[in-house]
Amino acid sequence: MASYLRTHRKRSGLSQQDIATILGTLSRNQVGRHERSLGIPLLLAAIGYEVVFRTSLEDLFPGIYETVRHSVERQLADFEEQLQQSTAKGREASAIARKLEWFNERRTRILRAKPTSDEQQ
Repeated sequence: MASYLRTHRKRSGLSQQDIATILGTLSRNQVGRHERSLGIPLLLAAIGYEVVFRTSLEDLFPGIYETVRHSVERQLADFEEQLQQSTAKGREASAIARKLEWFNERRTRILRAKPTSDEQQ
């Protein structure tokens, strides 16, 4: 589970204690564990790192990010399949239709966000 937290911290010239002091919710040891991927930062700490280094969580913790992304995408696909196989009626069918519409909108947003081969050149 790669972490580039240490790289960003070293580049900034800040110590682990400096980061802990800036964030106010961590110890120097916790910062070190996050740098070595021995612990996953809590949400407030992760957002704090993102703010300090002005770098996305995806770039700071690519291993964790990819693991979570892959797991959630798999769960989303499974959930969508369950919804599509539903034989619900009435209100429940309306709720399912609304969820399936959201899945379609989500897919459209993802496709729009990906650059085309022309845009990449």
